[in-house]
Amino acid sequence: MYHRFGENDYPSTNIRVEQLKEHIQELTSGKYNVMRLDDMMATLQKGEKLPNRSVAITIDDAFVSVFNVGWPMFKEAGLPVTLFMSAGPVDQGQFDYMTWDQIRQMAAEGADIQGHSLNHSHLPLLPTQQAFAEIEEDHARITEELGKTPTLFAYPYGEASKDLMDYVQELGYKAAFGQHSGAMTPMHNQFYLPRFPVNERYGEFDRFKMSINAVGLPATDYLPMDPLLYASGPKSENNPPHIGFTLPADLKRANELACYHSQVGKIEDMQRIGSRRIELRFNEKFPKGRTRVNCTLPAADNRWYWYGMQFFTK
Repeated sequence: MYHRFGENDYPSTNIRVEQLKEHIQELTSGKYNVMRLDDMMATLQKGEKLPNRSVAITIDDAFVSVFNVGWPMFKEAGLPVTLFMSAGPVDQGQFDYMTWDQIRQMAAEGADIQGHSLNHSHLPLLPTQQAFAEIEEDHARITEELGKTPTLFAYPYGEASKDLMDYVQELGYKAAFGQHSGAMTPMHNQFYLPRFPVNERYGEFDRFKMSINAVGLPATDYLPMDPLLYASGPKSENNPPHIGFTLPADLKRANELACYHSQVGKIEDMQRIGSRRIELRFNEKFPKGRTRVNCTLPAADNRWYWYGMQFFTK
């Protein structure tokens, strides 16, 4: 997941041009099956397997550097791209966003354009109906301007809730994505799927290569179902969350699973129930804002199983 290209004043969301050149060189090396995200999801949701090392490239927002820098480089390399766009800044003519004409040109040249909410708001902080309207109006504007109804959605900042997931599905989207690191599997919640964020820090070549070679952790029975937590009040009983999942019986080296909390590091209280069930417990509430939990396990061919979670506390 990318945002900006060659905008070095924004290192947390930018990728430098020289980094992108390395990424493209690796992606076009013949080792990977790079495909459009909508094709990838259609294949998975039909119950079919993807070729080994399948990768989809996504870009969030619609900054003008996508059109001027990133897209020309991907296009020249023959790499498909999915752009999750917020229609509001485009409608308002914000100086650092693309225009509708530029977005239409990208679509005509093969880019896949999908939904990202109208104004790129922190959706869990909005009143419920206002958040739903943000999603619906963005969906309507993209359909109106491009003549194609978006089928995939990405939550701004990766912040979601069970109510938002249900509404995205009700609106007709086929899948939705966060910003938590990890490789997806068909067993994941299809309305809160992971992506590896890429920026100047996490876009260095070794990290990038690890990301595009990651394998989805083949676990089931994930808990909790809702990534929205509360800092106080009666609903705060869900904070800290009780996290759990079940590993398959034939997973090799399962005893080497390790999990990490974005604020405190390695999670020491990892309980194993039998040989397959993993439960993570925490003594302290998760703070307001975003908290990530990642679990990793060595896989074959020097790859890593990677399962990521993102929680948002309001």
